[in-house]
Amino acid sequence: MTTRALEGLLQDMRRIHASRPFGRVIHVGAGLVHVEGIAGIAQVGDLINLFASSGNRLGGEVLSLSKTETIVLPDAPLDGVSIGDEVLLSGALKIAPSDAWIGRIVDASGAPMDGYFLPRGPMERAVQGSAPNPAKRRALGARLETSMGVFNTLLPMVRGQRVGLFAGSGVGKSSLLAHFAEHMQADVIVIALVGERGRELRNFVENVLGTKGMARTVVVAATSDQSPLLRRRCALSAMSVAEHFRDQGKHVLLLADSITRFAEAHREIALASGEAASLRGYPASTAHTVMSLCERAGPGLEGRGDITAIFSVLVAGSDMEEPIADIMRGVLDGHVILDRAIAERGRYPAIDVVRSVSRSLPEAANEKENALIATARRLLGSYDESAMMIRAGLYSAGSDPVLDIAVKAFPELDRFIATPERLGVGNSFQRLELILRKAGALEPSGPIPLA
Repeated sequence: MTTRALEGLLQDMRRIHASRPFGRVIHVGAGLVHVEGIAGIAQVGDLINLFASSGNRLGGEVLSLSKTETIVLPDAPLDGVSIGDEVLLSGALKIAPSDAWIGRIVDASGAPMDGYFLPRGPMERAVQGSAPNPAKRRALGARLETSMGVFNTLLPMVRGQRVGLFAGSGVGKSSLLAHFAEHMQADVIVIALVGERGRELRNFVENVLGTKGMARTVVVAATSDQSPLLRRRCALSAMSVAEHFRDQGKHVLLLADSITRFAEAHREIALASGEAASLRGYPASTAHTVMSLCERAGPGLEGRGDITAIFSVLVAGSDMEEPIADIMRGVLDGHVILDRAIAERGRYPAIDVVRSVSRSLPEAANEKENALIATARRLLGSYDESAMMIRAGLYSAGSDPVLDIAVKAFPELDRFIATPERLGVGNSFQRLELILRKAGALEPSGPIPLA
């Protein structure tokens, strides 16, 4: 037996107890199960196993407690459940990640989804973790190579940064996340697929990520047909896996798709527990739940690694003011907006650079690079403001010197944003400088003032 397998066996043996607390179902209704007999020892968030007399076995989570009964939200339909069925209290969910998880797909509870043995690590971790001490966390780290010109220059990413990827459905979000998984600098990648369509899980792993992408990746998945408990737990478990590798001193890239589905799962659970809906149907606890998850990512403590996180956010109708988008913008270190209109004209990734922001600037670039970034963004902004007039043929060259330069530079800047760069950060800036110089936006001494 291998050392890893032995460690996993010992871990399982430590979980064996001489007694097992059981209760019994006393009421079933409104999607909840009321249980008596375990109220004195159960805690909110504990897991249960319900053994229905029909032969079905259900899992669930404790939502609320009273002196006499425990209210449980099951993770499967209640078909076959009846009064008097036995309920086993299993305690808080903990997972035990190990290095052997790399290259594997696990579910929200840390069990393998491919049917093969998955070694448990030597230490269990609660999925409901806490963020590192904010007074002792390091600052954001060095700039990361992304193999994309736009992220190497205009929207730089640095070690420990937390970025939101805001997009509607079908705008290229998954392809962009896969590019990061394959090309972005990191020791280990953890991908959380929250509420993903079942047929797309295998396609994403085999065709989008591929062998190269999976070689340093752990995928944690909960498909859209699973209960809100499992969909919410998926993001929490993925963060715990990322923290396991971070605490080894590694740089972890966490890709979560999507935080919106995580928030929707929390909404279902919170409403079932009796919380009132407030923010467009979301309960008040949604903001805290989302922000608590995001705060667990970022720079680590001294002597440990970092978690660079990219969270995708689904924005219906490009509404950046909807509750989840608004919450995420406030807690993240930058946001990247994918625009459907840009995708429809055939440019991928469909990044709206003018509306996107990286809060790693200006520290992530030197003085010359910041000047190039500022010049490029001014030209893109100028063109964006007058795009409709330009396309309609209503703009007369010479009436606005800055817009004249923007019109000349736009086709090359547009191609620069769309073209993957495999030459490194320095060469990406060289190419950006060449584009601006050809358009007349640079003088020999530097950028032309575009105030």
